[in-house]
Amino acid sequence: RGTAGFAHVSCLAEQAKILWAEVEENNLGAKARKERWARWYSCGLCEQQYHGVVDCALGWACWKTYVGRPETDVDRGMAMGVLANGLASADHHEDAVSVYEAELSMRQRLGACGSAFWASEYTMLTLYSNLARAYQRVERFDESLRMRRDVYSGFSKLYGEQHGDTLTVASNLANLLVDLGRIEEAKALLRKTTPVARRVLGDGHDITLKLRRAYAMALYRADGATLDDIREAVTTLEDAERIARRVLGGAHPVVAGGFEASLQEARAVLRARSA
Repeated sequence: RGTAGFAHVSCLAEQAKILWAEVEENNLGAKARKERWARWYSCGLCEQQYHGVVDCALGWACWKTYVGRPETDVDRGMAMGVLANGLASADHHEDAVSVYEAELSMRQRLGACGSAFWASEYTMLTLYSNLARAYQRVERFDESLRMRRDVYSGFSKLYGEQHGDTLTVASNLANLLVDLGRIEEAKALLRKTTPVARRVLGDGHDITLKLRRAYAMALYRADGATLDDIREAVTTLEDAERIARRVLGGAHPVVAGGFEASLQEARAVLRARSA
């Protein structure tokens, strides 16, 4: 409100609803459609995606706006995805799994009826990626890892290895591999993708930052980690954390829920090894 940096979620939802209604009324083009639909989940000024309870509240508002339409309505289908993403963002992971699985079933059913929109390769890869994330959060790790690998392979073939979407799913796969202790596989993937992300997306992009964090974690968590490996991990995390804090802000999940914890853990490992 005003200059205080706050906004009513209901106002954000109403703005998104109005902007999208103008798209439909004026039959606006693809660029306008993409930008205006994004108001359901991202800020129109800084373009950062909402997270946590705000993302979840907008997800519910989006779903309630379009749920009354026929199942074959495109907006209704997209709203289901916004709802699932919002639930996941607010850590309602079991609910997110249910919505993602319902969306997958719907898209497979409608796609089988001949509508290319519902089951396009990009759409399905994105949905599988979201479902893999939700499976990971509810500790269905085998299913998540299988999906993560398939999605990375799919985006690599669809867009090439330098595309932003490919690098995004590479980051997701790498972080899961690190969490599961598959360190050497994670390192191999990160050595290939991190330099590409820094060149293509820039050091301040959240995907680049996530890749650098994953690489640092792989360094200090490896069974055979040397003292130099651990020092490199700490240095990498310190540098990337400063960038993340400047670009994203200290309250962003990448900073507060990611870098701070990893840096604390890496420093503890370094102290123990240096003692």
